[in-house]
Amino acid sequence: MNPTDDWISQPPHSLDAHAEAAARARQDQLTKPPGALGQLETLAIRLAALQGRAQPQVEKIHIAVFAADHGVMAEGVSAFPQAVTAEMIRNFARGGAAISVLARTLGARLEVIDLGTAGGLADVPDVRHLALGPGTANLAQAAAMTAEQLQAALAAGRASAERAAAAGAELYIGGEMGIGNTTAAATLACGLLNESPTRLAGPGSGLDAPGVNRKIEVMQRALDFHYPNLCQPLETLRRVGGFEIAALAGAFLRCAQLGLPVLVDGFIVTSAALAAERINPGTAEWFLYGHASAEPGHQRLLQALGAQPLLQLGLRLGEGSGAAAAVPLLRLACALHNDMATFAEAGVSEKL
Repeated sequence: MNPTDDWISQPPHSLDAHAEAAARARQDQLTKPPGALGQLETLAIRLAALQGRAQPQVEKIHIAVFAADHGVMAEGVSAFPQAVTAEMIRNFARGGAAISVLARTLGARLEVIDLGTAGGLADVPDVRHLALGPGTANLAQAAAMTAEQLQAALAAGRASAERAAAAGAELYIGGEMGIGNTTAAATLACGLLNESPTRLAGPGSGLDAPGVNRKIEVMQRALDFHYPNLCQPLETLRRVGGFEIAALAGAFLRCAQLGLPVLVDGFIVTSAALAAERINPGTAEWFLYGHASAEPGHQRLLQALGAQPLLQLGLRLGEGSGAAAAVPLLRLACALHNDMATFAEAGVSEKL
């Protein structure tokens, strides 16, 4: 490990066992049969352990959308043209994207980080332009990133997590935008899990069956090309990941170190979450999972992380939208936990 990435190996923050026990004890005293609120109860207890307080809340939410282009688009792996990445960055800035609407509705802080697009953006206001390169290299023919680009992308995620923590965020949501990034995410997941592309490749933004078969072929070529170098998760991320996927992994690593809970989004974000956990085991203790997406490979990633997603609505948009849609459930779990009366307060007889 290089001296510049020493921060990556810092251990995750410890969960608060005392807060967890206090939250569990409170649940036992609320005016309901034990366990009657199911996962809403366990969510509140889990949040208590993550936030270090017996009565958790998720009012202050930080959403970061990381965007970048992908050289693998030269292989024809998407139903949309590469120009859409830059166009969507502009849409985020104007407030017209799904995640923009969700962030406003939730009262969440939204930041957009442009890590590097093919056209090169520098004129979009309210967007952080980092210019790591005009997208990644074609992962089917070369390493997607240089070592320096990988470190810069990880550091971009780290900085986002630190901004969120400094602003008092109680929950972090990472989103992504990058035409072609389901190919990078699926190839990364194959490398991390030693899986076949046929199990993890899907339609992404709308490929037909021949398009999915072409994606599988490209992924297999990439895995064969990089095979001797896919032994370490950081190197796997460098070779077949993307700027935005690496930034998400960096954000998640830092959130865990800072003790900031993460609500994980769909397939692409979950691939970054898996990479973060493989890079620094224990990071996943800080993850909650917003939803199970319609992308076929997502279930395999959730299984690898031992995840229980909150929603299953057939979503496949990305941007952090599925995680944001699950926030009301977390808020309801906290409200029930914090505001329900205990048996003693209500004068209600307890179970015999």
